Amino acid sequence: MHLRVINPTTTTSWVPDTLALFEAAASPGTRVSIATIPAGTPSIESRRDEALVTPWVLLAAREAEAEGCDAIAVDCMLDPGVQAAREVVGIPVLGPCEASMHLAATLGHAFSVISVAEHHRTLMIEQARRFGVEQRLASVRSLDIPVLELEDDPDRTFDVMVLRARQAVQLDHAEAIVLGCTGLAGQATQVQRLLADEGIDVPVIDPSAAATRLLETTVSMGLRSSRVTYSRRAGATSAWPEIPTRP
Repeated sequence: MHLRVINPTTTTSWVPDTLALFEAAASPGTRVSIATIPAGTPSIESRRDEALVTPWVLLAAREAEAEGCDAIAVDCMLDPGVQAAREVVGIPVLGPCEASMHLAATLGHAFSVISVAEHHRTLMIEQARRFGVEQRLASVRSLDIPVLELEDDPDRTFDVMVLRARQAVQLDHAEAIVLGCTGLAGQATQVQRLLADEGIDVPVIDPSAAATRLLETTVSMGLRSSRVTYSRRAGATSAWPEIPTRP
């Protein structure tokens, strides 16, 4: 299986770490490659940002399918362009938010999302509503650290993440935790272990790993997105509005 990860931002410094995280989550035999969009925004933290990058995500999805990839993960918790991309290509497309929230809903009656900024709270609630799990969302707790500053002080970021997860369980009655930014990926196991040491035995979900494993399962079962839900418009895709070409 060849999994294409789309980096839906113009920030390329994340690429080596992102590749390593997805490769670590993948099963033996799964090849992972990454494509970064050539224009858009350095990070995605609003509906505006999502709208700006979506045309480039669609272009990257088309390119991935043309290159023989078996599945696509869009590496952002707002899942930018994911649903539109399902109409554009015939291979499975998934975002880490949808994968993580559905997984969390199977592991406990209520889950919390640990996001990066307070204004993301509404965005995560909208995501939960879109995916049909809003009633299972106990809370969205914020690190109050912008995405582009998460790596400035990794120890502080981690400590605040553990604190917010602890608060989500103790104050919001969460029974599972979703790390609500792909910039936090790779730390779920350590957060879960520290909470367990305190007697807080809840699953902590890594968004990149959740997307990777669900896509592998989808491909191995020979499944793809429903054409009833994600229909192609009549005629060839060339009849659709043009997607910008790469500069």
